[in-house]
Amino acid sequence: MIMLMLTDPFMQRALLAALLVGVTAPVVGTYLVQRKLSLLGDGIGHVALTGVALGWLVGAAMGLTPNDALAVPGAVIAAVAGSVLIEAVRRRGRTSGDLALAIMFYGGIAGGVLLMGIAGGSSGNLMQYLFGSISTVSDADLVLTVVLSLVVLAVGVGLRHALFSVSHDEEFATASGLPVWALNVVVAVVSALTVTVAMRVVGLLLVSALMIVPVAVAQQVTHAFGRTMLTACVVGVVVCLTGLTITYWYNVSPGATIVVLAISVYAVVSLLAPLLTRRRPVHDPHPDLPDDVDLPAAATERAVAAAKECR
Repeated sequence: MIMLMLTDPFMQRALLAALLVGVTAPVVGTYLVQRKLSLLGDGIGHVALTGVALGWLVGAAMGLTPNDALAVPGAVIAAVAGSVLIEAVRRRGRTSGDLALAIMFYGGIAGGVLLMGIAGGSSGNLMQYLFGSISTVSDADLVLTVVLSLVVLAVGVGLRHALFSVSHDEEFATASGLPVWALNVVVAVVSALTVTVAMRVVGLLLVSALMIVPVAVAQQVTHAFGRTMLTACVVGVVVCLTGLTITYWYNVSPGATIVVLAISVYAVVSLLAPLLTRRRPVHDPHPDLPDDVDLPAAATERAVAAAKECR
């Protein structure tokens, strides 16, 4: 039965797309959680919907077949432009971050529906982009997904030390001589690319969950930044592949299934993590020296965790 699924060309494309999404989304999500911008993916997703409709409109005007041939490129352009705009607004301080995100939320949805109507389509045509439709992944979409995923991973992993510094403390990064504005734009752009990568698998409305929930799971079991990112990627890959396998045998939404699985994993780990923490022995870095102050075990664990986070 498993071999039947693995030899199906449709499932091969779908599994590869899900694997790429499972790896890339938590990488970017780790930076967003560190910056306390967990909802940025939602805002970018709404703007990307306008890009989808704009690509549909251009494709229809050019007589392309199918009409949505330019939907993904349009989403990429709109998402990148929107992410840079929100970063510029946030940096200049003309409006608060949550207000700017709210404007992106509403403007993105309204613009998408309006442009889709002008293109001759209906709001129903947007559903596959809002909630994901793995069955619509074509060879061209897969190639674009692979390219964008490689770009996101190269930036997210290759620049992890600089991006962590900026995400953790902008003032310290500025004092260290790092190009904070440029690095903030890099985070915004890779976030936009991640949203468009995951658009076909989980949908624009659910992509933020796949970026954030695996990171939340990882934070329950590890505190070091690098380990958190690695653990989140493992969780993302597992839930994406498992959710897609379930949808092969049962007629349910792949995006919703993947997100529900991720939240279920978070709930289970949240229940088990306190039990594991209590049983974990406290590490004494200098057992040969007497302690000047006898700290409670919980305080000692917090100090050790804070030291690991600073590494």
